Amino acid sequence: MGPMNTHVPHTTEPHGAQHYLLATRYNRSALVAHLVLAGIVCAALLAPLVRGPALAQRLSVSLDPPALFSASSQSGALLGTDSLGRDLGARLLLATRVSLAVGGLAVAVACVVGTVLGLLCGYLMGWFDNLVMRVVDALLSLPFVVLAIAIVAAIGPGLVNVAMVLGLTGWITFAKLVRGEVLRIRQQPFVEAARCVGCSHLRILFLHIAPHVLGIVLVGITLTFGQMIIAEATLSFLGLGIPPPTPTLGGILAGAQETFFAAWWLVAFPGVILMAIVLSVNVVGDWLRDYFDPHVPIPVVRRER
Repeated sequence: MGPMNTHVPHTTEPHGAQHYLLATRYNRSALVAHLVLAGIVCAALLAPLVRGPALAQRLSVSLDPPALFSASSQSGALLGTDSLGRDLGARLLLATRVSLAVGGLAVAVACVVGTVLGLLCGYLMGWFDNLVMRVVDALLSLPFVVLAIAIVAAIGPGLVNVAMVLGLTGWITFAKLVRGEVLRIRQQPFVEAARCVGCSHLRILFLHIAPHVLGIVLVGITLTFGQMIIAEATLSFLGLGIPPPTPTLGGILAGAQETFFAAWWLVAFPGVILMAIVLSVNVVGDWLRDYFDPHVPIPVVRRER
């Protein structure tokens, strides 16, 4: 009697994007935050389609209440109109697009500058590390927003100017995070082995060490992005951000100061969107920190074959 052919199912662990998606399902707050951010990004991508209503002035329907809550609305605008009769919903879409663009560009600049300096400081150490860390200490002694206000006031407002200023004043977070991680990694056996086989310093730094700091850099990106959104809204609120007629969340809030009690929607809706963006980004950042931490168990679904 020959041996019996039995099929023994074995489990395979999902990896990559599939692993991330499956793991996110087990964290409800992270899942909701991902969905909220996805909806905000999709809405911002459609913003150019409503540029006309966002900029068109109709004084006859000035401060018209939201049609979503009031049957007496004359403009038909779901979220109401501002003091010039412009559709608030359309303006919020454009403002969200501007905020995401400024935040993304600022984080990109801060990430590149801070990560490169952090890698070099943690690996080279010595006088270069001391010099950069003294600059970091000097910048940390000044409030981030106050420093950004001073620089923007000197060079002038504008989307690119604001993004560059926020990026060049926000690289400190990435530099400190990456430096601390590199100081830990540079003592690992695989780095010593790379030195023994004759690898150059650049090869060791960017091919052997840099991939291991990717997780902490991603966490820094999410946490810094919310900070950049708040900073851009603050600058726009103070009149130092993107100049009119381009709408911004901070600019809409600044324009609503005089009509706060007569038109609550001019404050409520921009505030809710700003809170949703920052809160969702911070929740995703906390989730990424746990996801890349090997000491935190992340449940996933296993497939049987």
